[in-house]
Amino acid sequence: MPLHKGPDKHDERPMSVNPFYGEANPVGGMTEAPPKHRLPDAPLPPSTAYQLVHDELMLDGNSRLNLATFVTTWMEPQAGILMGECRDKNMIDKDEYPRTAELERRCVAMLADLWNAPDPAAAVGCSTTGSSEACMLAGMALKRRWSGRNPKPGARPNLVMGINVQVCWDKFCNFWEVEPRLVPMEGDRFHLDPQAAAALCDENTIGVVAILGSTFDGSYEPVADLCAALDELQERTGLDIPVHVDGASGGMIAPFLDEDLVWDFRLPRVASINTSGHKYGLVYPGVGWALWRDHDALPEELVFRVNYLGGDMPTFALNFSRPGAQVVAQYYTFLRLGREGYRAVQQTTRDVAGRLAERVEALGDFRLLTRGDQLPVFAFTTGHDVTAYDVFDVSRRLRESGWLVPAYTFPPNREDLSVLRVVCRNGFSADLAELFVEDLRRLLPELRRQPHPLTKDKGAATGFHH
Repeated sequence: MPLHKGPDKHDERPMSVNPFYGEANPVGGMTEAPPKHRLPDAPLPPSTAYQLVHDELMLDGNSRLNLATFVTTWMEPQAGILMGECRDKNMIDKDEYPRTAELERRCVAMLADLWNAPDPAAAVGCSTTGSSEACMLAGMALKRRWSGRNPKPGARPNLVMGINVQVCWDKFCNFWEVEPRLVPMEGDRFHLDPQAAAALCDENTIGVVAILGSTFDGSYEPVADLCAALDELQERTGLDIPVHVDGASGGMIAPFLDEDLVWDFRLPRVASINTSGHKYGLVYPGVGWALWRDHDALPEELVFRVNYLGGDMPTFALNFSRPGAQVVAQYYTFLRLGREGYRAVQQTTRDVAGRLAERVEALGDFRLLTRGDQLPVFAFTTGHDVTAYDVFDVSRRLRESGWLVPAYTFPPNREDLSVLRVVCRNGFSADLAELFVEDLRRLLPELRRQPHPLTKDKGAATGFHH
């Protein structure tokens, strides 16, 4: 190793010349790893600090091969440049960054029009960090509207939903002290049943949540049928129960590919809708959107007006400071694609999902639960005659090739059913789908030779969005 000569020519210390890092750092060089649970004593050169972090992150999975996530993993380079230009803008500082605030307002108006609000100009909404925050806001509005109806003293509010809802709704009920009333799965029905939901409603029901579509299998819940069941309930009992549509994924699929499906503000009972801009809204994480039909659906007392940095500013998000970059990227994507562009992207993604589902089924070892013809998502399990391996074995073996495919058990009353689920997104091409099938096909002979399933761990039943 070459020697480093200090001011005193007799002061000779080893100098690292590792060409990968290339930093001559006389304070220890890179011969020792930096501390991981306390601040280092001295600074590092920026290139060395970058390389250390970069190298550790290489051990993460490849996001493009992550078939578990609904989150966008690819955007055009121009979107990335815009996000870089706006990463230092605080979304909450609307007085300081009025154009960023204007782009947020335009996105809300565009979504109100896309979701057929009766008067898009009267619809109210906001950006959020994702659908979890948007769902919390929608739930808060439902609870406040219920409390405004003067419930009996000591009455406990409840929220009706399918057991397949994403975990954020469990959090909402826990945090805001609302009783969750869950419609269980039955047989081959893996989401909410309208009549069963209506039967759970009473004078303390703040609302019913409908999912478009379910993270368990990619299917849409029947929002129009749910509203019809609640209309009938109101005729019989006088109970007027609002509906919130959790369109975290489907809210940016159905308007383009299922235009005849009535699920949105065309239904008078739908009070609010949320979506994830960072899912099929095609934006990097994290941005979500919450919209209400009109000002009556969002109680004014939930809107805070603050004098901040010289201006009066209304806000009704849970978070305060957050970057404006994702909102700018959402507006860019709306402007860049338009309706026809979104339709083309989403149709391509659905086509890839449908063809991939068919290829998986053709392998002969698997049984499809869904086919990717609603959300570009499909779920499948092992065939009835497959006993040598289970879905958890398949998930583990696919990970060896870099594919991240979740295996999990369904909730009550279908805890007997364990599945694999594939989420197709923009950027998951037909070529990648072909490579996935080939890797899966190559694993099957080894899996079939197993004496029994090797994994006995059961994946927790959970939602994989937000």
